[in-house]
Amino acid sequence: MAAVTTAANGDNQPNQSQSGISGWFEQVKEYISDLKAEMRRVSWPSKTQVQATTAVVIAAVFLFAAYFAVVDLLLGRAINQIFQALARR
Repeated sequence: MAAVTTAANGDNQPNQSQSGISGWFEQVKEYISDLKAEMRRVSWPSKTQVQATTAVVIAAVFLFAAYFAVVDLLLGRAINQIFQALARR
């Protein structure tokens, strides 16, 4: 990773040793090389791990949807009962 130098006043701004387009190009080039190095260190999940976690996520989404549908139904009926009771008065 590229080291970031700070100015004497404590700013966290990178050192601007190069300026203009060539400086920007060097920064982009260094960023891409750092990115490639980091991507080589990533431990990627296997196909079976991805399938298993995807199945868990899909199941959880359906379970939460069912739970919230039931809660919505019960609260809706309770609120309607309250409104009907207040309307009779």
